[in-house]
Amino acid sequence: MAETLPSAIEQELLGIKNLLWGNEIKPDIFKRWSQGFYFSGNERSALEQSEGGPCAILAPVQAFILKNLLLQYKDLSFREKVTLEIQNHSLIQALIEILSQCTSQKYYVVYLDSECSESLSASDMNGDKNDNCAESSIGNVNMYTTLAVDPLRFHEELRVHCFQCLDDVNKYYCENIEKLKAQYGVLLFLYSVIASKGLEQVKSESDTQDSLIDETYGYGSQSLINLMITGRATTYVWDHDQDVGGLKLRGLEKQSQIGFITIMEYHRFCTVGSYYKNPIHPVWVVASDTHLTVLFSDERKLVSPETKSEQARRVFKSFDPDGNNFIGSDKLGDVLRALDLVSELEYVNIMRKKLDAENLGIILLNAFMDEFFPKEESSTPDMFTLVHYNGLAQSNVCGQVQYHIVSDTLGILFKICMRARTPC
Repeated sequence: MAETLPSAIEQELLGIKNLLWGNEIKPDIFKRWSQGFYFSGNERSALEQSEGGPCAILAPVQAFILKNLLLQYKDLSFREKVTLEIQNHSLIQALIEILSQCTSQKYYVVYLDSECSESLSASDMNGDKNDNCAESSIGNVNMYTTLAVDPLRFHEELRVHCFQCLDDVNKYYCENIEKLKAQYGVLLFLYSVIASKGLEQVKSESDTQDSLIDETYGYGSQSLINLMITGRATTYVWDHDQDVGGLKLRGLEKQSQIGFITIMEYHRFCTVGSYYKNPIHPVWVVASDTHLTVLFSDERKLVSPETKSEQARRVFKSFDPDGNNFIGSDKLGDVLRALDLVSELEYVNIMRKKLDAENLGIILLNAFMDEFFPKEESSTPDMFTLVHYNGLAQSNVCGQVQYHIVSDTLGILFKICMRARTPC
């Protein structure tokens, strides 16, 4: 049962507005974010993105959609089986899962009081007058952002329903699926996520004064991406918390359902931890310099448990935060203890002299692996299929959103990047 909240509680929406947009909302950026969740007419299970910006929401939602479809169908056969009913169910299931990661208490669903009469619903555009999650014809409804947008009116008309359980949220979304597909569907869900998580909790986890949507370019911050993927708005993508110069910097607290990899790690601007690189399901949100896409596979061995040698590389790297492929020789005992290997002082001193024969004060990763794990094993198969999703139609061949089987070259690069779940 939905509970409409009093205006005093809805006042928190003003705080969410400021957290997302900063002191001023640029009309062009707000317009780019003003779109609904709609599927491509060409690739029926793929969400389409109208303009740059909301990929911070659309890519994670798409990743959860793909994760659930792969669980159900086991392979890529779902591509030819998607109906409007499956689209609606998959979308709602993904949104519910994202909300469930944010809280186990009350769920707050943000909606528009007037329903913004100038923003038509997807069902109206398709000629479907049934408000329920019923099956109908499937078509590309990429037209919402052509309608007028008004950030002032949008925020004046925001209201909140409170639900006690996810079943009630599911029922509401099913009965109001057209609101998700209409012009402000993405933004209303984003506000619902932050409202359910709690404004102060998001601020605490992100630990930054910057807005979650960049005021200049309109892209979503890493905190926003992490919130959508994991339910925590942390700023960093490494495992656990790290102490840097006395500052406690929050990372991921556990293995995520879907993963995240980024070109920024290749450039050594960040370190992606094992929790993101080795998610529970073989689906990864992929960050380029300016855009988020999704990489996925039906090969579950890509996320199989670590081998002993993979674990050893990961643990060694945890004592090598700068990615130099060596550690100080004084850290050898700590590494051995972390791997449950012999770590008595006498043995450690013997191995330190052997691995640092020139007394340089460092131990190389390759020397360590050759000594303790000479026969390296890999849990990643030699042959596998990767599929790439890009929600921007103009970035796809022939200007239509479609899944692309990744080339052998990119497959090799992916395998190198994921080797032992350590930085590229």
